[in-house]
Amino acid sequence: MVFSVGTTTASTSLLSQAIAAAKSNAAANAASASSSTSTSASSSSSSLSSLGGNFNQFLTLLTTQLQHQDPSNPTSTDSFTAELAQFAGVQQQVETNTNLTSLISATQDNQMASAVSLIGKTTTASSSSLPLQSGSASLSFTAPQAEDVAIAVTDSTGTVVKSETVNASAGANTWTWDGKNNSGTQLSDGAYTVAVEGSSTDGTSVALPTTITGTVTGVSKGTTGVNIDMGDATIDMSDLTGFSTT
Repeated sequence: MVFSVGTTTASTSLLSQAIAAAKSNAAANAASASSSTSTSASSSSSSLSSLGGNFNQFLTLLTTQLQHQDPSNPTSTDSFTAELAQFAGVQQQVETNTNLTSLISATQDNQMASAVSLIGKTTTASSSSLPLQSGSASLSFTAPQAEDVAIAVTDSTGTVVKSETVNASAGANTWTWDGKNNSGTQLSDGAYTVAVEGSSTDGTSVALPTTITGTVTGVSKGTTGVNIDMGDATIDMSDLTGFSTT
């Protein structure tokens, strides 16, 4: 549990760092959401195209060699056999890549089918993406010592909507946001980004990783696996740390 505290020079510095970190996280999350699918797809397609291009180029060179070799001095049997072996090897790699892509897709489909059972359950995940659902959001973090901790929340555009300094106890802490911005206006449900800044035992400022809590509303296929939807927030399934029915 954490409590709000007054502003001091040290807490103001932490708050500034938290705001900067939240903006940076928001930009990173936005960039990842908009480009990850196309990047992964193009990367896979590029690798296969490159391999296929090598395969076709080798075939062209081999047939050209056979067409223009000197009948009185043909390519030796050993050399020709080695070239055919290389040809077969490249062909096999092309087929392997194609089959591997199909296998990955099938695995993701199975994961999606299993993840459907999570819909409606309360889930925790190691993430900076904070889902505001039904006007409330919750997160937890671990403070290395009893100290002032700064928390900043930004919207999808990177605009800071909520920032405050709280007094955290050493160890695990939870923070609940009522969805109101710094002016007291209730914000709409959606995906927000959070950052928490504290101090290490030697006084050095340090970012404190957050574990967010939300209700699973859907599942979707991502570039590296299955994503869990918490309202408008999308979390990689591999970042989940636990779930409950309540």
